[in-house]
Amino acid sequence: MTSPIALIAAPSLLGLSRPDGRVPRVDLLPEALMEAGLGRRLGVTMETTVTPGPYVPERDPVVGVHNAPGIVDLAHRLADVVEAARRASRVPVVLGGDCSILLGCLLGLKRTGARHGLAFLDGHTDFWPPSASPLGGVAGMDLWFSTGRGPAVLSNLEGRGPLVSDADVALLGVRDSDDWGGAAGAEHAWDTAMLYLDLATLRRDGIAASMDRALSRLRAPGLEGFWIHLDADVMDDAVMPAVDSRQPDGLRPEELSEVLALLAGSGRVAGVDVTIYDPSLDPGRTAARVLTDVLVQGLGALASPPRTRQAGADGFSP
Repeated sequence: MTSPIALIAAPSLLGLSRPDGRVPRVDLLPEALMEAGLGRRLGVTMETTVTPGPYVPERDPVVGVHNAPGIVDLAHRLADVVEAARRASRVPVVLGGDCSILLGCLLGLKRTGARHGLAFLDGHTDFWPPSASPLGGVAGMDLWFSTGRGPAVLSNLEGRGPLVSDADVALLGVRDSDDWGGAAGAEHAWDTAMLYLDLATLRRDGIAASMDRALSRLRAPGLEGFWIHLDADVMDDAVMPAVDSRQPDGLRPEELSEVLALLAGSGRVAGVDVTIYDPSLDPGRTAARVLTDVLVQGLGALASPPRTRQAGADGFSP
């Protein structure tokens, strides 16, 4: 029997800059998590690998980012795989890679013709315009471009931008500084229609109550379902130090497992991407095992056939 999960690798480095000359190895994320038992424990195997093109270190002077053509090419090819999984009523789980892969994931959903939301779990808000980014990595701008902002080459893929509407986004667990983008006069995510539930809010109100608020947003009338973007740096730095932009604190493993389980248990998850964990910074694979435990505990419901299915191309019914 075919698993409801379609496991996909997108081992891209294209969205990360290299300011100190170090080459990050987030491209090893799929291999490390599979070695830690992710596929075995979810009862799935890796079905497809979408390989990125070469990294170009120069920042594009017009678009203002690194590797725009390569990111667009990868987005189109990743969208092909995500779209095919959704049209087969399966849940794509995409193992990155850096956060720029979100563009291809959301493009695949947009091609189905259905409207979807986004549960954005990340230690950083990734809501920078290129003019405010000191480094030019799209991995720090994926939410900006996904919501239709910035140069059209990235914000209006295939003429389908925005890939997700502000009102259909729930930001969960972010804890970056309050002043990013200020020098460029950029808007803040909390001044948009997005639901902004940062780490402090999740802790103050409790995970269950916060997820009730998030799911109210993600179950809004007209939404077919929602995508989960999971950047490993949303986790507590004490257990997940193997990321490219570290910050103190973060969701503890049990907190993140609860968040994911409540989202997955809604029956409305259209797909998941996992990004930024860097195995080269985790030689003993301790963080890989913690992340694998969290994913299995949190997303296990996706490995079971949904209670009901909608006939046709658009996927799961409410």
